Amino acid sequence: MDTPEATPAGEFTLTSSAFTEGGAIPPTYACDGQDTSPPLEWSGAPNGTRTLALVMTDPDAGGFVHWVFFNVDASSSGGIPTGFSASPDGPAQGKNSFGGPCPPSGTHHYVFRLLALDAPLALTGSPSAKQVLDAAQGHTLGEAKLTGTYGKGG
Repeated sequence: MDTPEATPAGEFTLTSSAFTEGGAIPPTYACDGQDTSPPLEWSGAPNGTRTLALVMTDPDAGGFVHWVFFNVDASSSGGIPTGFSASPDGPAQGKNSFGGPCPPSGTHHYVFRLLALDAPLALTGSPSAKQVLDAAQGHTLGEAKLTGTYGKGG
């Protein structure tokens, strides 16, 4: 297998057609709405990327985990549609602390961390975010982040 080449910093990106970087996540993707996963698009994955993993957390709530998926084939597409988390064709998913954004008060930040990996993760069942991130160590070729905000009540 070829040695993966490093992609210059800033080229691996994660975006959403539902909200912009630092912008408000629409209520449909939170506990006030349908509580479904938002559409996500990525580009510029480093050479040698075989699979992707994502961890979505709320750092304002001590790193509360809202979504974990892993072993998404990097060659299959450049994104995922709305509701991918509940799709029968969806990815292997890990344990989360709760569904989508649902802060108890105020506005919270939600960080989507997408990891480009050189191999599938050898995980089964519903691993925790920590287990996914631990398994990704030594296999991560790049990371893209997208941060959105949400305040309960829209």
